[in-house]
Amino acid sequence: MQRKINPLLLLFSLVGGGIGFVIGEFLLRQWGTGLPVIVVTGIYFGVLALCIGLACLVAELISPRLNGNSWRQRYTGTSWKLLIPSTLVALFLLGMLFEWVYQLNPGSTKPVKDIVLVIDNSGSMIETDPDQDRFTAAKNLINRMDKDNRVAVMVFDHATTLLQPFTPVKNQAAKDEVIAKINSLTTSDGGTDISLALEDTMSHIRESHAADRSAMVIMLSDGFSETDHERVLADYKQQRIAVNTIGLSLVYTEGAQLLQTIADETGGQYYDVQNATDLSFVFQKIYNDVGDRTLLTKRTGAMEDNVYYQVGRIAALLLIGVAMGLSLGLIFDNRHLALSFSVGGAVAGLLAGVVLEYGLSGGEVKDAVVRLFACFILAGVIALFTLVIPVKENNKLTRGADRPGRTGRGQRSNDSTSRGF
Repeated sequence: MQRKINPLLLLFSLVGGGIGFVIGEFLLRQWGTGLPVIVVTGIYFGVLALCIGLACLVAELISPRLNGNSWRQRYTGTSWKLLIPSTLVALFLLGMLFEWVYQLNPGSTKPVKDIVLVIDNSGSMIETDPDQDRFTAAKNLINRMDKDNRVAVMVFDHATTLLQPFTPVKNQAAKDEVIAKINSLTTSDGGTDISLALEDTMSHIRESHAADRSAMVIMLSDGFSETDHERVLADYKQQRIAVNTIGLSLVYTEGAQLLQTIADETGGQYYDVQNATDLSFVFQKIYNDVGDRTLLTKRTGAMEDNVYYQVGRIAALLLIGVAMGLSLGLIFDNRHLALSFSVGGAVAGLLAGVVLEYGLSGGEVKDAVVRLFACFILAGVIALFTLVIPVKENNKLTRGADRPGRTGRGQRSNDSTSRGF
């Protein structure tokens, strides 16, 4: 046994990791909102494992530095047959399993399924949003909501009106009923009372409490009002209900500061929007980010800093790395390579998990770069680990007593090479 490396295998493994990343990102964009997240995650890791495995297999066929010429001559047909089952299929299933576990809600954690739209309808909106794009944004969002969501709509000026109590949007007919109520709205000439709007919203959330789900608020305003936010937000913080705030064409810094504070103290996000036509995009982004939690994307919502999910992502990537390394050992039918690649996969998966956990930020381009880096770590560290854990070549049984190292027909060689699993 000896420590050695196949430079071509390392290079090809990195190339395979890059190709797997490109294909995975394409599928993530194309199917990310159409297929269940556990399926998309499984496909991503399955494709990545297939590309890395294929690249490593080709590299050893060209330059059999790790597994030996005997393997190339006698076993490559079986290696090709094992390639897809041990990479694409195995990692697809494991990726789905780990994503499913990652989606579980620990303890008393409840999924965010109830959305409250709290929309400023004061007189100043006549100038800020003359075309009522805020209501268009609300209607577009309702049309895109999942069937297991509930939505409530509140509008406010100096008073608060519960336009639509919590109602399930299980089908288009239910959505159309809510949209019809929004269509009936006209801008008032009243003032702005953000504090009262928050108090009345919390009252309705308490009245409509559902034991198996949690709520989230989207509040839009163009104004400012004196608000005792410590008192008003106490229940929101206690119940971990995020208030995402949108400041539309704010002129006074006090309004922006108030909305920023409301979002910060409740775990929500604040958005400064200058053009009302951008509101549909912002509403949709808030909705898409509600409690978003996958192994491949930034975790958002109340569980963003939860230790369970921090450890869970890293542990899942560690096990995925082990599985990728083991799959390579199976392809080459070499238990020593399987051990080396598996341990390397554990280290690679641990590092990749840390990179994803602390590198993902929610930015589309930056997160893609972070995932690319994680893919390169998985591909590179696994290929390098034969320098750490010694391996043997895989020389299969041959026949003939006239060959060097043979004691007779059908005898095993006296060398110390590996004979697979």
